[in-house]
Amino acid sequence: MRAAALATSRKQSPVHESIALGVCYGNNPPLSDFNYWAVSDAGNAKAMNDAASETHSAQRNKLLRILGLGFGLAVVVGGTIGVSIFRLPGPTAALLGNPWLILAVWTFGGIFILLNANYTAELATMIPKAGGPYVYARHAYGDFAGFVVGWSDWLGNVAAVGFLPIAFAEYAIALFAPSFGGVTVVAVAFLLLLTFLNWIGLRSGSRTQELTSFLKAIGLLSLVVACFALGGRHSSTNVGTTTLVAPGSSLALFVAIVLSFQLKLGAYGGWNSVIYFAEEDENPGRNIPRSLHAGVLVVIAIYVLVNVALLYVLPLPQMAASKLAAADAMQVVFGARSGQIVTALVLLSIIAVVNAALMFTPRTLYALGRDGLFSTRAVLVNQGGTPVVALAVTALVATILISLGTFEKLMAIYAFFAVANNIVLIGALFVLRKRSPDLPRPFRTWAYPFAPLGVLLISIALFLGFIVSDTKDSVYALVMLAASYPIYRLIKKKSV
Repeated sequence: MRAAALATSRKQSPVHESIALGVCYGNNPPLSDFNYWAVSDAGNAKAMNDAASETHSAQRNKLLRILGLGFGLAVVVGGTIGVSIFRLPGPTAALLGNPWLILAVWTFGGIFILLNANYTAELATMIPKAGGPYVYARHAYGDFAGFVVGWSDWLGNVAAVGFLPIAFAEYAIALFAPSFGGVTVVAVAFLLLLTFLNWIGLRSGSRTQELTSFLKAIGLLSLVVACFALGGRHSSTNVGTTTLVAPGSSLALFVAIVLSFQLKLGAYGGWNSVIYFAEEDENPGRNIPRSLHAGVLVVIAIYVLVNVALLYVLPLPQMAASKLAAADAMQVVFGARSGQIVTALVLLSIIAVVNAALMFTPRTLYALGRDGLFSTRAVLVNQGGTPVVALAVTALVATILISLGTFEKLMAIYAFFAVANNIVLIGALFVLRKRSPDLPRPFRTWAYPFAPLGVLLISIALFLGFIVSDTKDSVYALVMLAASYPIYRLIKKKSV
């Protein structure tokens, strides 16, 4: 991998090195010096052995700084593009009823995410440590805010790690063994296989991510090319309905646009995956901003191109009535084998998303453990650079969720915290700009303070809309927030 080759040749910033590792090993004498003094002064043997043991432990628990721009792009693209691009074109067409509005909502949803990437890049390069949003919330507001952000972020991601293997199993069984009924068995086996690949080490997980993300992008672009080359404009005869009524009043149109916009934000989820690996990037000040911005732009381009291709092949009424518009388009292009082609693309998409989530989700537990907000065993890292205890806990909880099939409530509560956490992180940017102006900022937010302020206002509006539309789950989330404080105090007490 290119990142591995560059890791040994590129010199790191001393500031980034000390922040990312958290511990400076430069003052430790080399082991050869220890051996010399052990021979010359037997009385210092115990001290030498203790120091050597500590050095070995530190090296063993150290995250590897071997990732580069290629991985950053792969984890952003692969961690974002999932099943949504196959499922959402139909509901979006039904809501809006206008091709230009459909493309506009996909585009503006991506621009909103790009503005989020703008301020996130400053936070990630200013504090290049593993753990993602938790790290920035803790630095800006203190341990309790970091605790809430970290644990809510981890729980939501674990729910996704549990849900997506079930979707994978359903599609895989439909493709390869329609009569087989063991969805849970296939889902758990799939999860354990990817867990094993990541357990081996960071190189194994990152190469899997790069390969699956590349194949996914190529597959979707091939779908686009096939639609234009072989489909023919509106060549389908299975239209179902001949007309599609667009929203009549201005209010109805506004509501339809807002609902569609919310759906698109879900489709862009995962765009910030690369920030969890800031401590493992060989040059976070350069690579993370480029990965975020270029990765989001690639995702926007793929989403828009796929929708243009579907609109080219399918009449709008048929697209609006479709649960899987890509499958209908492929049926026009390839006929009977269309279902197999789309199912294979869906499977590939799920593999890349789950692998990305299995890579970045344990980094939150690792960071919580390092700061005394979880078991210190979570900082155990194997020689391959994988936080194995954090990965094992993540995989275990996801496996339990697969067995129980309990996702809906957890995902709904997580949606509350996801929107709230976004508001908290934008606030963190303003807080740290004022309180810590001297922190190194390899990347500075464009159009500050206007761009992040605009994102903040939109996020607050989305948050209020979520509370109004799902009051029951919002109450559950607030109860969990209140209950988290005594848990936090207990953990802090034990860590003292």
